[in-house]
Amino acid sequence: MSPQLLTILVLVAMFAIATFLPINIGALAFVAAFLVGTLALAMDTDTILAGFPADLFLTLVGVTYLFAIAKNNGTVDLLVRGAVRLVGGYVIAIPWVMFAITALLTAVGALSPAAVAIIAPIALGFAAKYRISPLLMGMMVVHGAQGGGFSPASVYGVTVNGIVAESDLPLAPLTLFFGSLLFNLAISAVLFLALGGHRLIGVHARDFETAAVGGGAGGGMPAEGAPATGGASGGTDAEAKDATAGTTTTATTTTTAATATKDATSTTGADAAGDRPAGGFRFDQAATILGLIVLGVLALGFGLDVGFVAITVTVVLALLSPAAQKGAISQISWSTVLLITGMLTFVGVMEEAGTIEYVGNGAAGLAAPLLVALLLCYIGGIVSAFASSAAILGATIPLAVPFLLQGDIGAVGVITALAVASTIVDVSPFSTNGALVLANATGVEPDRFYRQILVYSAIVVLVGPLLAWGVLVLPGWL
Repeated sequence: MSPQLLTILVLVAMFAIATFLPINIGALAFVAAFLVGTLALAMDTDTILAGFPADLFLTLVGVTYLFAIAKNNGTVDLLVRGAVRLVGGYVIAIPWVMFAITALLTAVGALSPAAVAIIAPIALGFAAKYRISPLLMGMMVVHGAQGGGFSPASVYGVTVNGIVAESDLPLAPLTLFFGSLLFNLAISAVLFLALGGHRLIGVHARDFETAAVGGGAGGGMPAEGAPATGGASGGTDAEAKDATAGTTTTATTTTTAATATKDATSTTGADAAGDRPAGGFRFDQAATILGLIVLGVLALGFGLDVGFVAITVTVVLALLSPAAQKGAISQISWSTVLLITGMLTFVGVMEEAGTIEYVGNGAAGLAAPLLVALLLCYIGGIVSAFASSAAILGATIPLAVPFLLQGDIGAVGVITALAVASTIVDVSPFSTNGALVLANATGVEPDRFYRQILVYSAIVVLVGPLLAWGVLVLPGWL
């Protein structure tokens, strides 16, 4: 058996085991990377560990640690209330505001993971407080990041346009940008309706506050019972009911946590007048907000590593207010960190085995241009669900150049379809963006939420490349 086929079979086996047994697939992936790497590929330990995503590990730990402190000292709740006021308190606008903000950040040059790292925790705070499906809110943030991710000023846009320019293919940067934006916008609209977003029509933030004060049995549910949308991405009514129960638990847990935080704060005397700025919030909250701004400026404006900046800001906040960071370490999503780092380490072994190149070359060797374009879209989508989208774009587009230069198929349409197919799958829990959403969900059952994201990302991986090909390539209008 060839090493390429072996790694593919091992990958399938890992998913099967993790599906039927309560074993973290990241742990399985580390074992698989070690056994396949040493026994089948004669790799040494250093080469295997070269695939360990240290940057992603630091990003996940740093960002979730920072926002654990922000949750503990009440800053996240403060930001949630402020953002609701910006949309006039209309809950239905919140997911779209999150989409727009994240799209704007990536369009002006922010890396997609950097934008998601900053917006996702706040967006998921909204989901918990106002009983919006956490799956809906998290995926709106990711699709927003990908929607703005191919502007001429963005990292992805510069990468793709540079490859195209060097290949003497037609260059259409605005088509690439708006193609990705409209595609992600359309998918977000479908997702919004599928996960019950239309039930938020007429729902106002004050409905939750009034119900909470009234002490209703619903734990803050509006009188008309509107926004308890399910987090399921498909499946049976029972699954949808389970997801709805999960979001209900989220809201109740968040309310309880906020109350506990407030009580603890009052006990320690942190609410004393001397600790409050003139604006009415505490010193540690003001410092946390400043830290979030610093994170955004340094990561987005100066291109510094999100993980290093986040953990630096976190340590400074811990030094300023040691009580606020109490228990924050335990709130880091360590199971998610294990899952993602293990999977990406095994992907590194797959790359070393030549699996990705093997599959790509097999597709490029076919004679039918339309079929080759479809296969490349699927290769980009499937592999990018586990690996770096930028790296996949750098691999799949050059594979398409030979037959695009023959002129039998529209180059602009194929390039745009490849770009969309290779990035729309970043909703996967094995990608940086999906991992950040998974790690920052508040009050939900982690395993259930992981399965919801996994099912949704599987649908996107199966349908997304086909839709991109069908809309952008098959008609031949680009």
